[in-house]
Formats: sequence, C-alpha cells, structure tokens
Amino acid sequence: MHIGPYRLASRLLLAPMAGISDRPFRSLCRHLGAGLAVSEMVSADASLYATCKSRQRLDHQGEPGPVAVQIVGAAPHTLAEAARLNADRGAAIIDINMGCPARKVCRVAAGSALLRDEALVGRILEAVVRAVEVPITLKMRTGWDPQRRNGVGVARIAEASGIRALVVHGRTRACGFSGAAEYATVRAIKQAVGIPVIANGDIDSPRKARAVLQTTAADGLMIGRAARGRPWIFREIAQFLETGAVPPAPSADWIRGVVVGHVEAIHAFYGEYRGVRIARKHLAWYCQADPQGAAFRTRINGIETQRQQLDEIARYFDRLSAMEEYFA
Repeated sequence: MHIGPYRLASRLLLAPMAGISDRPFRSLCRHLGAGLAVSEMVSADASLYATCKSRQRLDHQGEPGPVAVQIVGAAPHTLAEAARLNADRGAAIIDINMGCPARKVCRVAAGSALLRDEALVGRILEAVVRAVEVPITLKMRTGWDPQRRNGVGVARIAEASGIRALVVHGRTRACGFSGAAEYATVRAIKQAVGIPVIANGDIDSPRKARAVLQTTAADGLMIGRAARGRPWIFREIAQFLETGAVPPAPSADWIRGVVVGHVEAIHAFYGEYRGVRIARKHLAWYCQADPQGAAFRTRINGIETQRQQLDEIARYFDRLSAMEEYFA
C-alpha cells in the first residue's frame, strides 16, 4: 500500500493513541510488523510545543520511517502552521485528527466535532494540503451520530482537497467506543473515493482482520486498543493473511524479550522517575490475560526504581509455567 510516494512494508498500521503510542511503543510495533505507526496527536497550538510532553511527542530520533505525525485543532490557519512545523521537524506524513471523540477535544470543536461542519472540513483540508509538500492523511469517523453518518460526503471532500489516504473508524462520534463497530459505511466510503481507505475499529484478531478486509474492501487496517499489551498482533495478522493459518502463540521467552526491551526503551526515553511510572500501564496490559496478573500489577505499582521494576518482571516470567496459555 502506498501513501503518497511511500510504499509501506505492511498494510497494517498502528493507531495514534494519546499516552500510549509514544516513540518506544511505535518503534516496537514497527519492529513487530506495523507498516506505519502514527504519533500521539499533537496540538495545532504551537505555543504548547515547548512543554516537556510536546517535546517528547515531537521527538522522532532513531524512529523508523516514514515518520507520521497526527495534528489536532479546529482552525485552518493553525492546523496549516502545525503541519509546516512538524514537516520541518521531520514528519514525512501529516495526519489530521477528525476522529477523536473525547469531550475535551470535541468541546473546542476539534477532532470528530469537525464532522458536523463539512464546509469547515473542506477549508481545513485545503489549507493543510497547500501548506506542505508531504502527503496529508485524514483520520475520521463515520459521522457525528447514527442519524448523521456523513462519512461518504466527508471522504469526497477529502479526496477533492488533496488528501492522500483516509482512516475510517467504524463508529460515529456519539458512539465513542461503545457498541460494535459497523463497517458498511467504511465500505461505502471505499466505493466512493479513489484514494486508499484504511479500516479501523474492533480489529482484535487475525480472523477479525480478514473479515473486515473482506467486508470493506479496504486497502489496509489500523489497529489501536488491541495492540496494548499485545504488540505482536501485527505479526500474527500478517502471517494469517498471507498463509490462512493462525500462527502459534509466542513462547514465554520470546514475550519476555519483547516486554523487557519495551520497558528498557521506556526508561531510556523518559528517564527513571517518569519511565518507571509510564511502564506500569504497559505492564498491566501485558499481563491482562493472566489470571494471576492482579498480584503482579499490585507489586509493580509499588515499585519506584528501574532495577526493581526489571527484577520484578524477571520474577513474574520465571513464575509462569504456561505463558503460551495466557497470551494465546
């Protein structure tokens, strides 16, 4: 699959997730088979770029390319300027967020709130496309609510504005993340435009991935929540789509290596104090399928140093006698 001049190594993409898809996690998912890993959303308000959080979100040093950065905002001129700043900082692809359903984002008429105003959508997309030479993509939902699924109309506006690919989450803004994703609108969007369409929402297994591709005829898939604690899902889906056979569960030793490498990368990126704390949520996700995981999470949440955290991880894996069962 291509996005502009870039041929992706895989048609499986990691979704931008605030507080999750940071540089260590993006790099890990790319290593495990994601063809593209989009950054956490970056505000279009450039005055925030000096904050520690924004500096780290804008840090792509050593990250495998192409680097894709998602920007969020509500005004054409500020989003255009944000695109320029991020392109200057090394972004090879700029993604515009019109999919986030969070209240704090929609409250300022950004994210999926923009879907209510198709004229503004057009002005934003045209301004950003004109501002930079890099390809622009759009992440969107199927509409504002089930009574106003205007995704096809927005997709046509996007294509006419010069957007190079669409990611469509199969829910409206009103749905949030509740209920099941619907893919009929995603398929209708794919039939309505000639640019690549990437399906998103509830893709949590190899079989579900194949079913969504068959239902939507999408060019690719974007995976978000299902990759938390299971970043090897990209490898599993890729193998299944290629061979038709569900790959065996990874071994305990292999998973141990992934987890330790990820945690060490978090420590290196954030420093010990923040790194130990940020690693806690990832470790909770890694052990979520383990019936004995609650005790491990309790111990991890009380640990304050890198060495103690890594030692506890080692003890946890040593205690598990049937890791494949827990991560199957």
